[in-house]
Amino acid sequence: MVFTDNAPLGPLRSQMQLTLHTHHAIRLWSGRLPAEGVHGIFGLSAFVTMVNRIHRDAAQDDPYADAWLLRIEAKLDTARTELQDLRAQLSDALTQAPTALQLGDNLNLEPLQLPVTVNAPLGFLALYLLADYDELARHALLAQHTALSDPPTLDYWLEAGAHTLRSLFSLVQAYRSSGVCRDDFAASNAKALRASEQLGELPQNVLDGSQRGRHAPVLRRAGPNEHSHAAPASKVEEEDGTEQVPPCSF
Repeated sequence: MVFTDNAPLGPLRSQMQLTLHTHHAIRLWSGRLPAEGVHGIFGLSAFVTMVNRIHRDAAQDDPYADAWLLRIEAKLDTARTELQDLRAQLSDALTQAPTALQLGDNLNLEPLQLPVTVNAPLGFLALYLLADYDELARHALLAQHTALSDPPTLDYWLEAGAHTLRSLFSLVQAYRSSGVCRDDFAASNAKALRASEQLGELPQNVLDGSQRGRHAPVLRRAGPNEHSHAAPASKVEEEDGTEQVPPCSF
């Protein structure tokens, strides 16, 4: 059989899973559902779902989605720096152990393994940060158990790292699709005017597309018979309104 460059191929798929060893990291994955008298907390799972949506909107040439990607990238950079600072403090504490004592990795004998479906690069960057936090928590618990730190210091490391990630995850909670694309602004039509009134003015370099995020998607401009913000065929809304994210495609 002869194959050509134009031969049809299906999408690539990769089976991924995240292994977590601490309850502290697991809580950050799942977040908390809102209840009477208790507000909800975005976890990584909800963050990834929302970032996937923003990524799709940005690919449809939505300048507001591009602005959100820039905000998320900046927040990711800040979160990464804060976790690195905490890990450096913890590393200094662990070096106080005598060289004759091998502390090991402090792994859970029955870790939680979670299937991962991420369609946006920024989702992966957040996933890496949660894995870093899980490692931070493991080592912090080990340091306290071996008297290399005290309980208040353990609480500080755990809560400071968790606060950093909760702040990142909650950033996207306010996102709403604008329903516009850059062609709407070029035409100064009613959709663009309404978006500007409801969502505010955008910096010119974001509006014209000259500034986009490091991991911004390639633009998929709509054809003459397509709506610029039509939902992808793979997107399915369940009865409860939650979004089923399609498998990761590369």
